[in-house]
Formats: sequence, structure tokens, C-alpha cells
Amino acid sequence: MTARMASWLPLSPGERAVAIEVLVHGPLSRTELARRLGLSAGSLTRLTKPLIESGLLVETPENGAPAAGRQGRPSQPLDVVADSRFFVGFKVTEDMVYGVVTTLRSDIVARLDRPLTTHDPGRVADLLAAMTGELAAGFPPLGGVGIGVGGLVRERSVVAESPFLHWRDVPLAALVEERTGLPAVVENDVAALVEAETWFGAGRGLDRFVVLTIGAGLGYGLVLGGRRVPCAEEDRGFGRHWIIDPYGPLTPTGERGSAVSLLTIPSIRYQVQAATGRETTYEEILAGAAAGEPMAARVVGEAARALGILVAQIANFVMPQKILLAGEGVGLMDVAGDTVRTTLRAHRHPMAAPVDLEVRVSDFHDWARGAAVLAIQVLVLGAVEA
Repeated sequence: MTARMASWLPLSPGERAVAIEVLVHGPLSRTELARRLGLSAGSLTRLTKPLIESGLLVETPENGAPAAGRQGRPSQPLDVVADSRFFVGFKVTEDMVYGVVTTLRSDIVARLDRPLTTHDPGRVADLLAAMTGELAAGFPPLGGVGIGVGGLVRERSVVAESPFLHWRDVPLAALVEERTGLPAVVENDVAALVEAETWFGAGRGLDRFVVLTIGAGLGYGLVLGGRRVPCAEEDRGFGRHWIIDPYGPLTPTGERGSAVSLLTIPSIRYQVQAATGRETTYEEILAGAAAGEPMAARVVGEAARALGILVAQIANFVMPQKILLAGEGVGLMDVAGDTVRTTLRAHRHPMAAPVDLEVRVSDFHDWARGAAVLAIQVLVLGAVEA
């Protein structure tokens, strides 16, 4: 089977277009696939034949009926063989590495987490290689490795800047490739999450879509025309300069009233500690707010109003079909979701359509899955950044 997988590559532009369409939207009949891609029946047959022969695509029975005995031209829908290759995805945080193995359709089939005890690039690459070896043992053949980090990434290979890891110009993809013998792709973690949600999640099939993440920092991703909009300033801290309340709280680094100062977990904890003199976890603050503790309730209420304003501003300017709210800080919605939605409506035109706000209770394995999807896009299907 490994030999058959090797025959996937390289895909021609036409084959790549067919493979992506079936991967994201399949199973699809040949008629529908030809319509979507603007191809004649003959051209589609020419493009799909090598994909079927290589084992990437397969003809599936219609309505569960067996395909045997069918006369004439085959008409079974085409689908991707999801377990024909597996991919490793990593989310690297300040103190942990979260790893997953996914199928070609991004379904998670294994998880592995390890503490990160050093930020030395070589030793981090050693850890990623060791984890890849553990994960690969049960899922041959691996198609590649995707790595998501909080920071600015160049050419999907070099971590130009990461405040969490204290890195500058670290060639992480090359370091991992040297140790694993597998192709690797590195990307900003929010960008990877946006790609995964666009292909396989909340943004699938949408023309205009936004991902907003709250947690240790703020993340923002925009999809237009069904494709993520890349930005040279990606993860350069847009939230520090998006002022929600000019008289609002300070962050430890001095910004007043910004989205970061009001919404991120470190800032919320900082505000409570400054007022009470004791360290409190984010979960304890949310629980205290739910129980009516005055300081916790005030800080959480301000955060909820800030989130409502931020979502309203995004909706007013971008006009997305959906906004996905994700990240480790979305527990705010469980405690103060009514305040968020009330504030959101107050900052929209009375006749404006309701904002489709989807809240995703996610963990770091979802971010790791996003990195695996980047590996699928870049390493196998050759999809390139817009």
C-alpha cells in the first residue's frame, strides 16, 4: 500500500482541483463534480482515472447498494480514501506540546501530549521528532507533519517571531525534517485553525467567514471567497491596538482598554489579582462570577461587554455569514453569554440580520488538528497560500 501512496505525487493542477473538491465536499457524483469544476465529462474521466488507480479516490456505492453488476458508464459517487494516509499535527504552547494523528479528512484518531521544559529550538525539535515517532508507530504511512505556533511564521517554515517561545528566525520546519525524515510545514496557530474550519468545520462552503479566538491571546482570521486572507502582520497583536474602552483596564504591559486588556485570560487574572491581592485561575474567576462574587462578576461582565462590542464591530465591517468563537477562553460565554449577545445587538443596526455566532468549546488538540490540515493542504494536495 505504501507504493500506491507514493504514486499520488505530484498531482497536476487539474488532478489537485478534483482531489480538493472531493475531499472537502464529497462524496460527489461525476455530474456534480464536473459542474462544480466546469469540466466536460471526458476531461473529468481523464483527471479522475489516475486518482482512482493510485488509491486516493474510490467509487462508492449509491444509497448503500453494491456497485457490482452495474451496466454502462460508472456513475457511483467519488470519495476520498480517508485512511490512505495519516498526518501528524502539533500545537506548541509555552509549556506543552499537544499532538494528534488525523486521517486525510482531518478526523483525529490518536492524541499525545508532552510537557515542554525548554525553549531551545533544537531540543524542541527533538521532542517533536520523538512524539512523531510514537504517533507514527500505529499509523503508517505518514504523509507529513504540521506544526502550529503562536507567532509570525514566514514561508510556512521559519518562526520569525514568537513571544510565547521567545524565538526569532527559527527554521523549525527544517529542524523537524532533519530529525524525522518527513516533510514538515509550520504556520501561525490561528491561521492553521482557520484553514481547518474553512475546509472541514464551521466555515465549510461559506464565502465570508471569521474565526475569533480568545485565550492566552486574541486571534483573528478572515475568509473571503472561501479562502483565508493572509496578512503580513499576522499575529502581531491586533488586539492590543483595537481599543474597546479608552478608560478600561490596563494590561501588565501598559495598554488601556484594548481588546487584549479586557478579554485575554492573563489580563482577566491580572485585574482580579490587582483588586484582591491573590492569584486566581480563570476557571475560579468564572465560577466566582456565576456565584455573584462582586469583583469576579465585574471583571467578567466587562469582558462580556467587550466581546459583544468586538463581535458587533467585526460583523458591521466584514459582514460575514458566520463568526466562530473558539479558544480556551470561551467559557466566558457559559457565564455571561446573555451579556455578550445583548451588547452585540445594541451595537448593530436594529434591522440588521442576526449574527450567526457559533461558539466552539475547544481544546489544544483542535489547534493541533488545524496544523495537520495545513500539512494535508500543502504537502499532499499542493494547495498554496492565497
